Amino acid sequence: MPEFSESLRGKLLLDGGQLKGSFFNRTVVLICQHNRDGAFGLVLNRKTENHVHDVLVADLPEALRRQPLFFGGPVQPGALSYLHSDALLPNANVIENLSLGHSLDSLVDLGESFSTSQQLKIFAGYAGWSPGQLEEEIKRNSWLTCPASVDLVFGSSDELWRQILVKMGAKYRLLASAPEDLSSN
Repeated sequence: MPEFSESLRGKLLLDGGQLKGSFFNRTVVLICQHNRDGAFGLVLNRKTENHVHDVLVADLPEALRRQPLFFGGPVQPGALSYLHSDALLPNANVIENLSLGHSLDSLVDLGESFSTSQQLKIFAGYAGWSPGQLEEEIKRNSWLTCPASVDLVFGSSDELWRQILVKMGAKYRLLASAPEDLSSN
């Protein structure tokens, strides 16, 4: 097993063009936890056709009921996770002003909040890596990394992969503009 060097918590992983045909093709994953025991992340750009009220049978505030549901990854698709941000979030656990949560009660509390600067993104499932697995995938150039920001996490998910690659510079623009199916080129 490779030696653990540094945590990737708070970084974005982008498909580096090596994941065609897999679930992770053209995904952007926010690494929320990463240590010697492995990594936990959420795919930011796989919006489902459902809203939270379509899959959660709970008494939810209206603000939560109509939230879109994102597919956080292929592991435990019934598991609930959410990212939330606010103008000042002193105990943020992912990056500054961004926290990860899993508790339905805490999610309901957030839905009942009157904060006008709060942002929320709700996920079913997650992406997970065993110890050393993510590091090996990065060594094989499966993933590109870049710093996460609250704006990227809550921005439009439709073209997120391309937008970030273009911002990463000329070296990545060709990958960003490549057609999904190279035979149609």
